[in-house]
Order: sequence, then C-alpha cells, then structure tokens
Amino acid sequence: MSSEMLTQDPKYLPAAAPFWVSLTLVPLAYIGAAFGGWTVFLLPLYTWYLFSGLDLAIGRNSNNPDPETPEASLAAYRIITMVWAPVQFIMLFSLIWYVPQAEHLSSFERVALFFGIGVITGTVGINYSHELMHQKNKAERWMADFLLAMVLYSHFRSEHLLVHHRYVGTPKDAVTARYNEGFHRFYPRVLRQSLQSAFEAERKMLARKDLPWHHRSNPFFKYWALQAAMLALAFILGGWPGLALFLVQAGTAIWQLELVNYIEHYGLTRKHLGDGKYEHVKPQHSWNSDQRASNWLLINLQRHSDHHFKPNRRYPVLQTYSAEEAPQLPYGYPVMTMAAMVPPLWRRIMNPRVRQWRATYYPEITQWAAYNKATNPMPR
Repeated sequence: MSSEMLTQDPKYLPAAAPFWVSLTLVPLAYIGAAFGGWTVFLLPLYTWYLFSGLDLAIGRNSNNPDPETPEASLAAYRIITMVWAPVQFIMLFSLIWYVPQAEHLSSFERVALFFGIGVITGTVGINYSHELMHQKNKAERWMADFLLAMVLYSHFRSEHLLVHHRYVGTPKDAVTARYNEGFHRFYPRVLRQSLQSAFEAERKMLARKDLPWHHRSNPFFKYWALQAAMLALAFILGGWPGLALFLVQAGTAIWQLELVNYIEHYGLTRKHLGDGKYEHVKPQHSWNSDQRASNWLLINLQRHSDHHFKPNRRYPVLQTYSAEEAPQLPYGYPVMTMAAMVPPLWRRIMNPRVRQWRATYYPEITQWAAYNKATNPMPR
C-alpha cells in the first residue's frame, strides 16, 4: 500500500488527524479572553475566513472511503466527537467565570468574545452532537444531549431524528428551506415550527404506547432539566453578566445551526406522487459539497447527500457524489452561510441552480407553485 493510499484509508491515524482541527479553536478563545482587543474576533475569522481560504487553496476531495469499514477501525475518528464535549464544557464555563471579572475587557469585547464562542459551540458543538445522536451507542447519544443543552437547543435531537429525516423535502419538514425564501424569513419560521414539530413527534410516540405527553419517558423532561442545569451553572459562576454571556453564545450557536440547515436543502423537494405520498429520499435531495478543508472542520457534514441517503453511516465513511448524481454547492459551508445572510446575493447564486436541478430531475413537473409555497398535501 502506497503512502497516498495509507492517508486515505479510514483505518489509519494519519487520515483521522485533520478532523481533530477543531481543538485548535480552543486556545483562540482563551487568547481573546486574555488579551482582548482585536483578538476577540479570532474565532469567527478562523472558522469563516481561514477555512474559506483553505478550501480555495487545497480544493476538493472526491475520494470515497470504503463504506463497509468496520467500527473498530474508526476509533481515531470517534474519539474526537467524544472528547469535544468535556473540552467545550470546560472552555465555556471557565470563561463564563473569568470574563465577567476581567477588568481589561470592555462590555463590547466580552459580548464579541462570546459571539465567537457561540460560533464554536454552533459550528463544532452542535455538529458533533448531530453525529453522536445518530449512533445507537447510549453514551454517544447522551453526549449529544449534553452538547445541545449547552446551547439551549435540546429539542433539535427529537426534531432531527423524528421529523427532519423522515419528512425532508416535504411540506411537513420545517427545516427544508423553500425556493426564494430568504434566510431572514426562514429563521423565525424554523425556530417556531421545529420546536412545535419536535414536541408533537414525541407526544405522538407516547400516544402510540397509550401514554400521556407528560409521562416521565418524554425526553423533553431531560432536555429541560439539562438546560436548566446549564443556566444555573452559568449564573453561579458568572452572576447575571455570566448568564447574559451564556445566552449570547447559545443564540449565536443556534443561528449558526439554522444557517447550515437553510443551505443544506434550499429549494430541493421530493416529488409528490399523489394522495399524500412522496418519493423516497435520494442523494439528489440534499446539496453536496466535497470541499476538503471545511469538511475537516465540519467532520464531513457537507457530504450531506449521502448522510440523508444513509443516515446511520458514520462521518469518516460518508460518500461524495458527482454533479450527475447530486446537486453541488459552488463553495463550502463557510462561504455559503455568509452568502445566505445577503438574500439578493444568495438568490443570484442559488436560484439558477435550483431551476437547473428541477429541469434535470423532474422535467415532467411544469407547475412548481405548490412546492415553492409548501402547500402540497402533508405526507401520510
């Protein structure tokens, strides 16, 4: 086996090492807290702009690892997603204790620093929780809940597993951004609807067992308890200023998550077959991106077409697809999320691609109004 093949094989540590890049973010948070000034902007500069530049310099990775790689061979990949949770917890709450009493930091610098920390807890923390919640291992699923509680978005697990994956590309999925729907309209809608749909999904699961929604097995009680514990700890360590900074990072993290949700399925819909029936989910129903550097940071989240096609597949063995097999984003998520914040720019980039996608996969559909407005019948 050549050295090039060795680094591409997920069984070997050299291939896993780039995915540990998230740990390099932690020192930047402490540098910002210690020195203030322009250093409080290091975290967004690093995640958004440096990785955008690295994508441009390093390019794409179209290699597909063996999807049948045994679990035992993926230990080096799995460890980082487990290690991150205690690392994030220590980083977040140590700074909640330190920053409110740091006299060299102005109020603006404190808020700016915790905005950057929210970029970490959203870009890395929620993303890692997404990987963990899809696993059968109870320890990994618990770690996912632990990470989500730190950003007050625990219901994301119920919404993602019970609603989004089942109904993606249909009117029942709040997370599927509609064609021509700007992010600033999408964001308040998804905040409201995803919470409602998550709670309703759990209520229906309990009802099928003849149990009321307030039965102790409803995971929302665990969600609320964990979130309350995080809020209480923030207050104990930092008082009201610490609690306010905790809320700044949580709000930023949620915004980061929903920006990613927005771009992952924008304008992509499953064909309505009649009578509330929809075609099965295929790679063509998610935007794919195989930008190398940003996939290191995001643990292959951008290979999203394969994730929805095979949701239980661990991130190191996710497959990428050609332009003939799945729609392609022109850039990685860092660039695309920044573009999404400017709706005219976003529409200029993405609307022609959606129209081309429709012509390629569904030339028989001539009326798209119901798909655009999500007014097709609800899936059965």
